[in-house]
Amino acid sequence: MDVLVLARLQFAVTTVFHYFFVPVTIGLSLFIAILQTRYQKTGDESEKKLIKFMGKLFLINFAMGVVTGIVQEFQFGMNWSGYARFVGDIFGAPLAVEALLAFFIESTFLGLWVFGWDKLSKKVHLLCIWLAAIATSVSAYIILAANSFMQEPQVGAAAIFNEATGRMELNGVPGFIALVTNPHAAWQWAHVFVGALATTGFLALGFSAYQLIKGRDEKVFQKNFRQGLLFALIGTVMLWAVGHLQGVYVAHQNPMKMAAADGHWNTSDKPDWPIIAIPSKDQGKNLFDIKIPGLLSFLTYNNFSGKEVQGINDLQAQMQEQFPESEFLTSDFVPNVWITFYAFRIMLGCGAAMLLVLALALLWGKPGTLEQRPAGLRLLPFAMALPYIANACGWILAEVGRQPWIVYKMQTINMAVSKVVPAPYVVLSLLGFIVLYSTLTIIAVTLAAKTVREGLDAFKGPSGATAG
Repeated sequence: MDVLVLARLQFAVTTVFHYFFVPVTIGLSLFIAILQTRYQKTGDESEKKLIKFMGKLFLINFAMGVVTGIVQEFQFGMNWSGYARFVGDIFGAPLAVEALLAFFIESTFLGLWVFGWDKLSKKVHLLCIWLAAIATSVSAYIILAANSFMQEPQVGAAAIFNEATGRMELNGVPGFIALVTNPHAAWQWAHVFVGALATTGFLALGFSAYQLIKGRDEKVFQKNFRQGLLFALIGTVMLWAVGHLQGVYVAHQNPMKMAAADGHWNTSDKPDWPIIAIPSKDQGKNLFDIKIPGLLSFLTYNNFSGKEVQGINDLQAQMQEQFPESEFLTSDFVPNVWITFYAFRIMLGCGAAMLLVLALALLWGKPGTLEQRPAGLRLLPFAMALPYIANACGWILAEVGRQPWIVYKMQTINMAVSKVVPAPYVVLSLLGFIVLYSTLTIIAVTLAAKTVREGLDAFKGPSGATAG
């Protein structure tokens, strides 16, 4: 197989694996901080057990996020040396800040929280989990700022091109400020954050429903159910709002990405939006589709005014004229339409299913009804998969939709891939990562399932077990 295809596949596999754990780290740290704030006021020992129960699940997830995340940075040097050389000066700065500042604060205060039960004062211990939660969100923002340079590079503000070295270089302190204030980063972070709330909320609903079905600690898990429902409702509703506004932004910033996601081939001032389609890149059209009239105008301009929306074919012609093949080693500027189109629809489908599940959970969550509806509650543990699928498809849309650019309008993927790494080496490392990550995931799921099966009974005694 081609080295470029293998390198892309390896990065896709490791990134999707890693991102399974990121939203839970962001959302669950905040969820636990709120739980502990409530415990600070009530002093209820059952709530303390619940905090430790959720804390153990959080730490399993956090450990997996750290292990799977380390590989991401090494891949830039291994498989993407052209990219690392071209923008390493820019991309390396936020990664260094994230590791030395945000992640250091996060891990330090998380460690104090884990081992500080009954050793630190209650206020200091509470402060530790809040600082860890805040640092987690800051860490995510810095990483997204680095990714946003790939999506929307701010040449002149954040970076300047050094013709002597052929590299992009950070434009000093003003450049770093421009890098972290990239508007694309703000939209990405908002989308990731509300997605983290939704994911955490669904996890709390699923775990609580399981305990209620078993008839365990009903009072405390009804509270947990309601807090999970609140997280899930806020996150899911905001996902639709933020996702739509981000889509409007991206449709103007990178129209080719959204045209591919919408299966929109030809420029039109009355564009329809296909619910399903059979897109054909070779023929430059959908072989079959079912459309909603005029909806694409709203998705692009936030109104139904019927303004012109550019199509894939016209955008491809513009790109070919703007970027000669000799400069970027390609004349094809259309991403994989199949993947982009259906990643978008799977994400939307999961979002719609999440709203339906939450509407039912609102009925099940009425006072005095939880224990009376075991049949309905049994659906909630399975519904935990919905936000995970939506999160993964969202990132697939964001990254595949940018292709063939690795840095938008500055460097293509065939310029960025390492030229000296043989294909067999990439295959070997790819298989190794798949086996390793699959094994780690099985271990993590097994530990989490064991914790859920044991419930609060595992946290007995005056101090309970450790949070980890």
